Amino acid sequence: MKTLIDWKRAALRALLALAVLWAGAVGAAESLDAFPTTTAQISTASGTQQFKIWVADTPARSEQGLMFVHGLAHDKGMLFPADNSGQMAMWMKNTLIPLDMLFIDRSGEIIFIQHEAKPNSEAIIRIPAPVVTPVAAVLELAGGECAKRHIVQGDRLSVAQPK
Repeated sequence: MKTLIDWKRAALRALLALAVLWAGAVGAAESLDAFPTTTAQISTASGTQQFKIWVADTPARSEQGLMFVHGLAHDKGMLFPADNSGQMAMWMKNTLIPLDMLFIDRSGEIIFIQHEAKPNSEAIIRIPAPVVTPVAAVLELAGGECAKRHIVQGDRLSVAQPK
């Protein structure tokens, strides 16, 4: 029969093992400082809105996105260029903050906005049917920024060449 001390030791070993696994998973994530950066402008009815953005330019960076980020400044964002299929689906798994997701077509027009996507959700976010417009990119901004800045469907995004 195990004693209370044995149970505590076993629990401590299990917690340490989980901590090592978690540290390895988080350690595998690339620093956002390593992502290419650029600037983006959104032309709205109330004026031009400026953002400094990271570009998720590889499959690994796209998979990581803004996972495990604890805060996002009002003037920051992340751009996810689409593959050639023109289809994009996003989710919020391991994303700790709400995000506005702007789905952009090839001409730079915002064709759909998912406001305040729920943190840690595995629900798939995509352009709702019956819209079939090909997506060129998704821009993620801090949740609520579209409402604060009056960014709406039909506004236009332009992005400078990444650095």
